[in-house]
Amino acid sequence: MRWQGRQGSQNVEDRRRGRNAALGGGLSIGAILIAILVWFLGGDPQQVLQQGGGAPAGGTTTTANAAEDELAQFVSVVLKDTEDVWDKLFAEQLQATYRKPTLVLFTQSVTSACGMASAATGPFYCPGDQKLYIDLSFYQDLKNRFGAPGDFAMAYVVAHEVGHHVQNLLGITDQVHRQRGRIPKVQYNQLSVRLELQADFLAGVWAHHADRMKDILEEGDIQEALNAANAIGDDRLQKQARGYVIPESFTHGTSAQRMRWFKKGFVTGDLAQGDTFAAEEL
Repeated sequence: MRWQGRQGSQNVEDRRRGRNAALGGGLSIGAILIAILVWFLGGDPQQVLQQGGGAPAGGTTTTANAAEDELAQFVSVVLKDTEDVWDKLFAEQLQATYRKPTLVLFTQSVTSACGMASAATGPFYCPGDQKLYIDLSFYQDLKNRFGAPGDFAMAYVVAHEVGHHVQNLLGITDQVHRQRGRIPKVQYNQLSVRLELQADFLAGVWAHHADRMKDILEEGDIQEALNAANAIGDDRLQKQARGYVIPESFTHGTSAQRMRWFKKGFVTGDLAQGDTFAAEEL
């Protein structure tokens, strides 16, 4: 994916390792206060400002931290691309204003309006605070655990969670969640599958329009996204975990379904094609 040198989103909340700064949004208040203190003590505040207050005095940034910070910048750029696409589509196709979500980067565990979550949960979207939550270690999980490497695999994950935000803004999420406890669990699981497949479709729609607007795609990018969709299908995950599958317990869709709906969104770029709830065949 072509992303270097492009602007990142201002709507990133960095909670990694106790950080509290917005990526691309300038220095945190803490960094500024530390710089002022250094100046009063006769030191060079520029060193603190260059570090953003994130490293201890005399410390160095490790290669691992540098790689993670680059990944943080990457997802910030992807988020900005989603903002630009959905700004345009909401205005042109929905005659509405797109409200941008916040992306929260965390390490190991995080507290959201949806409760406490660990990195093992994977990336998720919380309708209660309209925030996306990602532990950047998931990028390594995609590559090593799921066999889906590549930067656009991670871009697909971000775009999928943003897709859930779009569903929330349109009232679709609430319609599904209101059925919890009102209908049998098997039927609710089927609604959940349709919700997730629609988010995959919306991720594809984003890729379609982002490439037209900014020429972001490189050779192999869409295949990376499809590999990721294939890797996290319910049937594949259950087969790996227990050796067999229980279709009635699916909540996200099969590998084939997830790939199909992402590809449909990418090929058509047409929001009208993404009504998974009306589709007879998923």
